[in-house]
Amino acid sequence: MVTHLDINEALLQEALALDDQTTVDALIETALREYIQRRKRLKILDLFGTIDYDEDYD
Repeated sequence: MVTHLDINEALLQEALALDDQTTVDALIETALREYIQRRKRLKILDLFGTIDYDEDYD
């Protein structure tokens, strides 16, 4: 999919310097994957304390 993105150039350069990605496309894909993983983890953390469990379950 081809998409036009207007991203701050300094932000891109800093991200490229912090990672071993060689292209902006690869960098953005990695960033999206990491963002998705983080959001999924946060949703799981929101469940703590909301699920009833049996302390005697073996």
